[in-house]
Amino acid sequence: MIDSVYREHFRHVWGLCYRMTGSAADADDLAQETFARTLRSPPPDPAAPWRPWLVRCAVNLARDRLRRRKREPYTGPWLPAPIETGEEAADTEDPERRYGMLESVSFAFLVACEALTPRQRAVLLLRDVLEYSVEETAGALGLSPPNVKTTHHRARAAMQRYDSARRAPTRSLQQITRTALERFAFALSTGDLAAVEALLAPGAVTTTDAGGDFRAALRHVVGASRVARFYLGLLKKNVPSRVVWRSMNGLPALLIERDNPPHRTAPRLVLRCEVDEDDRIAQVHTILARSKLRAVSAADATP
Repeated sequence: MIDSVYREHFRHVWGLCYRMTGSAADADDLAQETFARTLRSPPPDPAAPWRPWLVRCAVNLARDRLRRRKREPYTGPWLPAPIETGEEAADTEDPERRYGMLESVSFAFLVACEALTPRQRAVLLLRDVLEYSVEETAGALGLSPPNVKTTHHRARAAMQRYDSARRAPTRSLQQITRTALERFAFALSTGDLAAVEALLAPGAVTTTDAGGDFRAALRHVVGASRVARFYLGLLKKNVPSRVVWRSMNGLPALLIERDNPPHRTAPRLVLRCEVDEDDRIAQVHTILARSKLRAVSAADATP
């Protein structure tokens, strides 16, 4: 029986763990541990649906993992691990709609969730992504219904900045993002500083997550001029061997690989961006850490 339960529910459990932690590697471990624990301690009623039991186990394991991660030192800025999302797109940009499944794996959403406590994050995901009732959420997390309501209120308050500027990864936003990133990459390849700067919002920020594995900026680089010079400088030192498009976390991104890179230089990285309402690049994210790229297939592989 456990084999059929695994096949039916694994992706759901994995997705919940990823949304809780922002880490594909953690999601792999937590999903496996969830099913191992369920095998040891199955639901008391064998005829009852398995998913609530699995979700209860997964979300509590993920809360513990998230608490540990937040206590551990990390070298440089932290970013979520990118995952490939194929041709999927969100259906709507309706600001009244609470978070859809694709939006809730977007970088913008996952980064915003880092401001939440592990309990707040769990409640927000169960209530606003999985659409659990207050009573179902209380049962899954071992909380009282009033505690769930209070925690949910505080979680939504902490997400207000995200909510005020949220843009679901619709087809339109995907195209706008790809166009912006194409122009950015082309301007960098020509070495045209003015062209690169013109594509960036004045307060543009770049964040590089190497996790201490490789040489990288240990702080955010802020301002269009500084961001442009930062990437032009990197390109002069490290010419890519392969560059391919991938859909990651709901938006287009570039997977860049280098053959025989110099010491302490990443052999592969993901470059992605967020655009503002004027379709200029407001944020550039570069993910180089080995552990963050485990879920990203090689450039010569079929995504």
